[in-house]
This record gives sequence, C-alpha cells and structure tokens, in this order.
Amino acid sequence: MLRLRRKIRVGLTMGDPSGIGPTIIAKALPKVKGLAEFVVVGDKWVFDKVISCKSQVTLRLRSGQASHKFIDLNNVNHRKFAFGKVRAEYGRASMEYLDKAMELIKKKEIDCLVTCPISKEAINLAGFKFSGHTEYLERRARAADTVMMLLNKDLKFSLVTRHIPLEDVCRALTKDKLSRNIYITSRALKELFLINRPRIAIAGLNPHASDNGLIGCQENRIIKPALRKFKKNKARLYGPLSADVAIYQAKEKKFDCVIAMYHDQALIALKLCGNDTGVNLTLGLPFIRTSPLHGTAFDIAATGRARPASLIAAIKLAIRCALNLKYTDVHG
Repeated sequence: MLRLRRKIRVGLTMGDPSGIGPTIIAKALPKVKGLAEFVVVGDKWVFDKVISCKSQVTLRLRSGQASHKFIDLNNVNHRKFAFGKVRAEYGRASMEYLDKAMELIKKKEIDCLVTCPISKEAINLAGFKFSGHTEYLERRARAADTVMMLLNKDLKFSLVTRHIPLEDVCRALTKDKLSRNIYITSRALKELFLINRPRIAIAGLNPHASDNGLIGCQENRIIKPALRKFKKNKARLYGPLSADVAIYQAKEKKFDCVIAMYHDQALIALKLCGNDTGVNLTLGLPFIRTSPLHGTAFDIAATGRARPASLIAAIKLAIRCALNLKYTDVHG
C-alpha cells in the first residue's frame, strides 16, 4: 500500500459565479473534510454570499468551519452582481479561476483539479471560443490529445466525439480518432483505476451496430479496421456491439468501460442509472481533472436547492485517481 507524507491537495474552481458552483462547493466541503487538503479558487464575496443567503438556512456553514484555503481573485462586480444570469463578466471570471488553477498545477501546489460548471454561452460572450473546459484545458496544458470519460457508480464511458452536432458525428469519426481514444482509455484504466487488463466494449454508431453494413457503413469502414491492430496485441476489446447491448453488459460488469461514438449515447444511460454519482474525468492531461456531471443550473442558483452529490463524487474520484497515479509511478 502506498504511504504518502501528506494528503492529496485538491484544487476546486468555483465555475461561473452566477451559477450553482459556489453553493455546491459550500455544501460539499464539510462532507469531504479530512479526505484531502482543499484549495478553492473563486470570488470570496460570492462564496460568502451563498453561505449567508437567507434562503439557505439549512446550509448552516460558516467559512471557517471546513478545512480549506481560499484564493480570492475578487474579480466580480459586487455592486451589480446577480445570481442566475448569463454575462460576459461572469464567463471571464470563471476562466480566470481556471487559469489560476493551472498556475497552481504548474507550481505543484495542488495535485489534482476539480472544476465546477462554467457557462459555454458566457465564456463565448467573454471572447473565449471554446466548447467547454476540456478543450480549454487541452490547449492550456498543450496536451497532444484528450478524451472525455464520463462515469458513475455503475458505468464508465469514453467519448470519441464530444460537443458537436449529431449531423457532424459521421464526418468527425475516423480510424485515427477512435484508435487514439482506445489507447488513452486503456492506459487510464490501468494507471488511474489499477485495472491490469481492462475489458473495453466498443459501441457501434448505427442501430444494431449496422447489422454488418445493412444500416450504415461506419462499423465496417472505420470501427472494425481500427480495432484490428489492438486485437493483434491481445487487447481485450469487444465490438463493435449494438450500443444498447454494450451498455447493458457493462452495467452487468462484463466490461470495464464502453467507448461511445457520440455524446448522448453515453449521457442518457449515465443519468438514468446514477445521475447523482456522475463525474466527468478528462483523460490525456498531465494531471487529474474531474468535474460534476451537470451544468450551471442558473434557474436554482442561490436557492439552496442545488445538490452537491455529483461534486462530492468528482472530488472523491480525483483523490482516488491521484493516489492511484502516485502508486503507478512508484510501482510501475
């Protein structure tokens, strides 16, 4: 068993200050106290505002109660601040929290990063032309390639394509993209989850995985050729399988992960069978990054109704993966 001289240091970014990020962090910190050392990056005034909000009397949290350090960027106009709004100012603030966290990662002041939700609309209004955290972190970290893994207590998915229109999926799906996804996913299952010989199901793109070319050509033209070179190395890959079969059998523990061809192929199943335990894990970065499996929820920001379960799951997974990565580094 790996023994560390200190606890894992977890960085938490507040996300869009107008969303539920401040609330779920405030609710989550007491529940994970003692598991790690926590550094929260955000606007302290906003964070204190959700704690003292009269509508959140059940929260009963004071800033000093939970063990954490707060890095206050003080980058929100307090006089005009409002929860539940999409504004360029808030999009810019959320990206500044992320930049500060990247600085902490570079200086090795934190071991892993957990990000609360940002608004894609707000960050684009602020001039950041990215479709989300994953793409921005990939650029900032100069990572050659990243994979979005989405998981809960029952299932793990790696997405071949991410936030693109469904009509663009066929054009975006290539043998090279699928091969890189399989390689990064397999490596992560070994290093971050300590699964020595992972069993990976490959979902087909078309209904019934095309029935051998009767319903679409992608399985025969792209997916099967991409799998051949891995199977020569005795990788435990299965497919292409009809997506419903792959997901069901993964839930029954026949597989360790499913490679999904597009976003909703994974998300619908995840949210049906374990929304509260859902986590987004970015593979391929030089550090561990997780996030809750939900958005900014502007409609319930600062109402006290936001639940921290997904964030707590993201924090616990980040700690687990960081520990496993250290174990892998030590033992090979």
